[in-house]
Amino acid sequence: MVDENMDVITAKDKGLALCSVCHLVSKVNEEGDSYCPRCEEKLEQRFHNSLQRCWAWTICSTIAFIPANAFPIMTILYFGKGQPDTILSGIILLLKFGMYPIAAIVFIASFVIPLAKIVGLYVLLYSLKKKGNLSKQKRTKLYRFVEFFGRWSMLDVFVVALLVALVEIGSIVEIVAGPGATAFGVMVILTIFAADSFDPRLLWDKDPVDEPR
Repeated sequence: MVDENMDVITAKDKGLALCSVCHLVSKVNEEGDSYCPRCEEKLEQRFHNSLQRCWAWTICSTIAFIPANAFPIMTILYFGKGQPDTILSGIILLLKFGMYPIAAIVFIASFVIPLAKIVGLYVLLYSLKKKGNLSKQKRTKLYRFVEFFGRWSMLDVFVVALLVALVEIGSIVEIVAGPGATAFGVMVILTIFAADSFDPRLLWDKDPVDEPR
């Protein structure tokens, strides 16, 4: 909703809240113990400690990103010979074997998407902490990108499992998952928690400079 001065008026400004279960918009009281009249779910205008929890999960996912890329994620044995490979070195090895489509999928799913999701979360969190050049509309678009990237977070783990199941050809070619795959899985779970703990409604709250003085 927009008023005559083209300022965004949120449901919070009107004392309303969206039910997280049945999506009914209802009036909340000042005591903060309101419940949905349709499904009796507790109403929250904003998730409790959303930014603090999102910061914590995002920092943890950044820490997990390091071993996920530093430790071997898989070992490709060719005629019984091979060495453990990290994500990037494994991509180079896949290119040497001529597996260009698989190498592209692994690179995008293993490196580009997780890094883009983590960076996107940092940008969103920082933009809420300190007002910058990002408008509320741009913040919302960025959040939608982060949410879209999250749908493909487990693609790399799926690719490694698929390679182990399909590419293994007796004693000629064998693919073994490494500890990096476990670290990558942990990182994916942490980024999912980080994105889920972020309340997108905060993007439309008034910035401190927007508040009346």
